[in-house]
Amino acid sequence: MRWVRMRTAVMCGALLAGVTGCGLVSSGERDEGPITVGTIDTVTALDPAGAYDAASWALYGNVYQSLLTFTPGTSTPVADAASRCEFHGGDLRTYVCELREGLRFTSGREMTARDVKFSFDRISRINSPQGPGQLLETLRSVEAAGRTVTFHLRVPDATFPFKIATGAGSIVDSTRYPADRLREGDAVDGSGPYELKSYQAGTRAELKPNGDYRGGIKRKGEAVTVRYFRDAAAMAQAWKRRSIDVAGRQLPPSVIAQQSPSDSGVKMMESAGATTRSLIFNLRDGSPVKDVAVRRAVAAVVDRVALARDIHLRTVEPLYSLIPQGLSGHTTSFFDAYPEPDPDRARALLRQAGILQPVRFRLAYSQGAATDEEAALLKRQLEATGLFEVTTQHVPWKEFLEGYARGAYDAYCVTWVADFPDADTFTTPLVGKGSALHSGYVSARVEQRIAATQKSYERNRVAADFRAIQKIVAEDVPLVPLWQKKEYTLSSSSISGTQYLTDGTGIWRLWQLGRI
Repeated sequence: MRWVRMRTAVMCGALLAGVTGCGLVSSGERDEGPITVGTIDTVTALDPAGAYDAASWALYGNVYQSLLTFTPGTSTPVADAASRCEFHGGDLRTYVCELREGLRFTSGREMTARDVKFSFDRISRINSPQGPGQLLETLRSVEAAGRTVTFHLRVPDATFPFKIATGAGSIVDSTRYPADRLREGDAVDGSGPYELKSYQAGTRAELKPNGDYRGGIKRKGEAVTVRYFRDAAAMAQAWKRRSIDVAGRQLPPSVIAQQSPSDSGVKMMESAGATTRSLIFNLRDGSPVKDVAVRRAVAAVVDRVALARDIHLRTVEPLYSLIPQGLSGHTTSFFDAYPEPDPDRARALLRQAGILQPVRFRLAYSQGAATDEEAALLKRQLEATGLFEVTTQHVPWKEFLEGYARGAYDAYCVTWVADFPDADTFTTPLVGKGSALHSGYVSARVEQRIAATQKSYERNRVAADFRAIQKIVAEDVPLVPLWQKKEYTLSSSSISGTQYLTDGTGIWRLWQLGRI
């Protein structure tokens, strides 16, 4: 589920250019120790069948290989483990890839097309609640013959190449991973640009360049240690002491806001993408927010401007739509429906629906920068009306994911990281049937529009369908968008390549980092 990215509309090409003989080119040998990168994100699983979150996928993109990938500055997938891929026929239901020769897992075993089929099949078979199965819901079956992999889709899906370029397309060694359950332990057998040298959950991941890598990435990286911090304040202290070379996701808003451009010892890079955060409602039977009038009343009260100004110090922008600004299809459906905080309107909505007040519900949240302060302000905004009584609860990340998957919370705040550079990544996983948010929301009207958006390569031609989806969401209110922001990365001036870490494609390019 990913906690980020993107800015431009995308044209999805039918034929992806072949790339052959792309071994890694050395960036120069140095002996200054690994580059240390900090983040507060939490890896939930090292097995690609068991995670759909930003931290796990950030690691997957470095240690596993997918058939396709995204290169810096482009929004169209290019070949990685594949030498080429293309749709066959004119109905966007059959997608064929040819596997590159000479690929090896870090176990030393040669990769085959059967490993690719195995990797996709086990995601469906295991069907982990925290896994990426929902992203591949248009996939019916996979065939492997020789070096050819053929994907048969249930329905036309022009976005399928984008989806298999993500962590959901990670290829694993079929002799090392169980077919019907998640792999246990801290070992990884992939074929990506890095090997996982060692791993301590919640603490660090040590990566070394994989000399046997063959694929679409041409630059050899340097050794990298990723340090995982318990919260933004702890990472800010490490950055202040310069015990990390790069501070990634997510520093406190105050650190970003106070960063001076005149500090020649520090570089601050701003991503080309957008992170979004929303308040999600549990629509299951028995939930106090199941009635749409309650959800509309909440939407009529929330003050996004105050959240952006007072909590996030204007490092975020108020968001009034499912799809963030900068993407084709973006609209302001929630502003159109709820232009200003209006307690009187909220009161009228509840009264007309015959709902007793105050409405009592629990709001859960987890990791992120300023999440405690954000939840506290949301609680104050809602309770100041006299219409709601809100209990807030901070939950550890893994427990949080498992909790909202089983419907444990009435409402919960989630930050969404785009999987790939297309508006579909903000619709299908969030409000589609079987949503990764596990909210229980299902809409036949939304499903119809989602299917329409997946039928065209020319993504700007389906902008009207994306706008229609957002209008429906503003009526049904399965969630309330709160804010969007770009990602900021701080680094020592002696570190190069930080501009490539995040660029709207969902790839965390640690191999681009280097010492100057």
